[in-house]
This record gives sequence, structure tokens and C-alpha cells, in this order.
Amino acid sequence: MADDGDGLRWTRVSRVGPWAATFLYGSAAVLCLCGPVVLGSAVLTGADLMVMGIVFTVVLLPAGLALWGHTAAEREYNRRLDAVGSPATAEITDLTRWEDADDAGVAVGLWVSGPGFPAFETAWRRSPHDALRVGLRLTAVVDPSGGFFRVEVR
Repeated sequence: MADDGDGLRWTRVSRVGPWAATFLYGSAAVLCLCGPVVLGSAVLTGADLMVMGIVFTVVLLPAGLALWGHTAAEREYNRRLDAVGSPATAEITDLTRWEDADDAGVAVGLWVSGPGFPAFETAWRRSPHDALRVGLRLTAVVDPSGGFFRVEVR
């Protein structure tokens, strides 16, 4: 998230296409159903899986619901950006490599500007991409009323 100085918080939205949404919704459904299926099979067959079924239900059901909700929200934000978004330009101002325990990538600093909203600076972490370089201008879409933006990296 970024702040434009006027108190508006900007949130980057990832594009979630139909194939990605199908995969994410399917994964969420599997997470939600794992625990109850194991629990049900333990009750019906008398197998010693009751504890595992309870643990799976308590842990994976909320994770699946959270993934489902996040996917639905991202799709709604994308629909809103497609419907009322303003075209903008996002210029890369900084590229910094970062590395955590098992993950690595680049932090991309952006200056987003366009008609109908105040320009703002933001950053996001992403996987490395050969085309990214300081000074590169990317196509963006901004919803000034909702504080959402999406950057297209090809």
C-alpha cells in the first residue's frame, strides 16, 4: 500500500484471469473439504483418523475460506478497474533485490501518474523479471475513488 500524501491509501491489485480464478477457487474448495472428508471417513469406517480430521478441519477450513475470499475480492477489484479505471503510467524508480528464508525477488519502486488523480509513489515485491529496469514505463490502470491500481508487466 502507498499513501499519496492526501491520506488516500493505494492498493495494488493483481490480475486474476479466468484460469487462475478456477485454479484458486478449486484449491480453496479442496482446502475446505479436506478436513470434513477425513473426519467423515473416520466416523464411517472407524479408522483412527478422528484427531487428524479435527486438526485438518480446524486448520485447513479457515485457510480455504480465506483463499476463497481473497480470490473473490481480487476479481471484484479487477472488474471495477476494468469498468471505471483511468489509464495511467507507472515508471520504475527503484529495483532492489530482496531475499527471505526460502523466497527471493525484487522490490519494485513505482511512480504512478495520470489524469484524474494525484500522482503517488508505491512499491511491491515480485519475482524477478528480465524486462524490469529503472526508468521503464509500464501501463497501469487506477481507480481513484477506490484507491486501487493495477500494473501490467508483460
